[in-house]
Amino acid sequence: MNYKLSNDARPQAMTLLLAAILSIALWFIPFAEILSYPFRIFVTFIHEGGHAIAALLTGNSVQSLSVAMNGSGETYTTKGGVLSQMLVSSAGYLGAMTFGATLLVLIRRSVAARVVLAASSVVVLGLTVIFGVIKPILAGTWGSLAGLPFTLVAGVLLSVGLFAVARFASAKVASFVVSLLAVQCVLNALLDLKTVFFLSSPFAATVPTDALNMANATGIPAIFWAALWIVISVFILVVAVKQYTSSQRRSFAGPSDLTLDRTADMWSMPALPSASEKVRYNKSV
Repeated sequence: MNYKLSNDARPQAMTLLLAAILSIALWFIPFAEILSYPFRIFVTFIHEGGHAIAALLTGNSVQSLSVAMNGSGETYTTKGGVLSQMLVSSAGYLGAMTFGATLLVLIRRSVAARVVLAASSVVVLGLTVIFGVIKPILAGTWGSLAGLPFTLVAGVLLSVGLFAVARFASAKVASFVVSLLAVQCVLNALLDLKTVFFLSSPFAATVPTDALNMANATGIPAIFWAALWIVISVFILVVAVKQYTSSQRRSFAGPSDLTLDRTADMWSMPALPSASEKVRYNKSV
């Protein structure tokens, strides 16, 4: 499918291309993965945050959210109905892809990079404090608290780093960092889904994955859900690229800034269920 790049998209496209080239190049340079490591952890926060938000939207409670040093993650929620489990299971990988695609659209529509970075900082900090620290402490189990130290340190450092770039970096640097975040979310979502697809093979060893949760909830093999998520992710990316390459001059005036308004009440804490009523959603490495 070919899209013609409009003239007004060329400045942003060059920055995005450089971000994509750098992201791919880091895969082939020995020990260079340390440079992309913070972005990998950021994507894991977005993935696990997708599970947490989907759980809240479907009337469930989030027990804990944790991110591991190897880039994997876990989110424990209460166990809802079949539809609820399907939505929460799907919200991890599809949420990361949607977040990356949304960043692409925001870049294209001239939303200030500083606003995007500041909002991302708030999102990571909120996930860290509410679901990574407060909820596990209230749960009071060792399983919930085991991942707390790294989750807290990583979440705070990421939040501070994103806010520092938004506050002190030049506009060009801020735009480049946003492009990196978008590319990393998209690429990591696709690569993680490829891993889940192979882990879901009937010939592979049984590994806890979001696709396996879907299989347990629906009785449909995990490999079907992994393949479906790949198709949906590619569709989301195609739609975002179409929005990115088309001209925006007629429909958008190109605002230079946005007002942030986070009034959603995320501090409600329902009674904790027994361990048998919990569901674990995993991001495998």
